[in-house]
Amino acid sequence: MQLALDGISKKMGSETWLYEMSLRPRAGAVTVLLGATLAGKTSLMRIMAGLDAPSAGKVLVDDYDVTGKSVRHRNVAMVYQQFINYPSFTVAQNIASPLKLRGEKNIAAQVQTLADKLHIGMFLDRLPAELSGGQQQRVALARALAKNAPLMLLDEPLVNLDYKLREELREELGSLFASRDSTIVYATTEPGEALLLGGYTAVLDRGELLQYGPATDVFNFPSSVRVARAFSDPPMNFVKALRTGAGVQLPSGEVLSLPLPESVTGGAYPGGAYPGGADITVGLRASALRLQAREGDIALHGNVQLAEISGSDTFVHMTSDIGDVVAQVTGVHHFDINAPLVLYFTPAMAFVFDAADSLLYAPKRKH
Repeated sequence: MQLALDGISKKMGSETWLYEMSLRPRAGAVTVLLGATLAGKTSLMRIMAGLDAPSAGKVLVDDYDVTGKSVRHRNVAMVYQQFINYPSFTVAQNIASPLKLRGEKNIAAQVQTLADKLHIGMFLDRLPAELSGGQQQRVALARALAKNAPLMLLDEPLVNLDYKLREELREELGSLFASRDSTIVYATTEPGEALLLGGYTAVLDRGELLQYGPATDVFNFPSSVRVARAFSDPPMNFVKALRTGAGVQLPSGEVLSLPLPESVTGGAYPGGAYPGGADITVGLRASALRLQAREGDIALHGNVQLAEISGSDTFVHMTSDIGDVVAQVTGVHHFDINAPLVLYFTPAMAFVFDAADSLLYAPKRKH
């Protein structure tokens, strides 16, 4: 099924919830709507589902205009952050309900398979009220998967689950999605989830669609500072710098010798060379900063402000000679607050954005 949003927007009173945008999620694939809270993900999904009508523009399904059709007249499955189940049905009956409506065979086996993949196979005889919130959410997710609708909309379906289970289910969902022909739209605030699910990613920010494409392409080549900020966890470090004849000069005086283009179409100086001293922005992902130096590295000198252990990584917040930065260091480390620290990065790992915040240079991808 090909869903297309053609110039849609959404206003509520004097507020604009969605600015004019067009989007065609890839048919039969996963499209992740990535953005912070209030980015517009749920508003966009409600328009896709037919729960809300856009203030302008059209919603097309296989080139047929369904803008005025309600959700009752669309074959859509949707899972919200707030789970919705039939309270008087057992878990098995909830999951089986769409299968029965379609007159499927081997319903019990299909229910068991879905329940096992979502780690609720042992609760099939229970009522939803007897389950935890996370378990009830998985029941709602299983029922949506059982519907096997041509369009599946999943609005942060794992947000209420504990970290370990969330990680396990992300992998399960990837294989479940791959086994279906449905067009799947999945909303999340977490860049790692967008990368893990693969497929395509649409980056939203404050009601604007900033970039859409294959997830790895958007991650590796963010079109703007706003996209790079949204598609990095922790957020990318940004430093104001100057364009020089040799490359990029940081506030510390260090120069990054990078092969920057002479001009950028649509950038701050379209069609012409960048003058010496032009303002630009350097972006460094936290994972690009290291404790050990390599040949040709740039050193950042500063003091530790905070160290956080997250799983097998340590996030180090440091004031430095180019400004405040965050480093994602592999392993569990202890750092004293205010202790001096030196971090290193390879110049080629830097992103560079022009004065209009558009991408000018990105690190080469490893194949």
